[in-house]
Amino acid sequence: MKLQFLADNESALPQIAKWYSDEWGYIGEGRSTKDLELKLRDYLNHDKLPLIILAQDDNELLGAAQLRFHEMDIYPEREHWLGGVYVALEHRGEGIAKALVSAIIDKAKELGINSINLQTEDLSGGLYSTLGWQPVEQVTYHGIKVLVMEKSL
Repeated sequence: MKLQFLADNESALPQIAKWYSDEWGYIGEGRSTKDLELKLRDYLNHDKLPLIILAQDDNELLGAAQLRFHEMDIYPEREHWLGGVYVALEHRGEGIAKALVSAIIDKAKELGINSINLQTEDLSGGLYSTLGWQPVEQVTYHGIKVLVMEKSL
């Protein structure tokens, strides 16, 4: 498996937009594949936020994860967020999400970021709990119950 920035493989953008729309499109407006493809163009970065890291094997796209600013408007003081962690259905359980999260953490440290936040619909914290993320609080955000978590770097 190889990790790289979306900025180095712009051709992956339509697939990522489709994944995100299929997985989270129910949340609200602006989540159609076309809308997301346009929005994700802002993520074509290497050394500034927002950015996306991809997991690939040969020429197959396996997954993606984002490092971004201010994901939840109810937490204006929480600047940096892990988001959009997605692994293709047929490749789940192979450690890809763990590798993507680790790569995002490494990049955040490189950029001088001291802590990262995330929100997950898995109210137990799931994978993130096993990776050292700490629960902040459980909230209902856009009608969905989520657990907000933080990791100090």
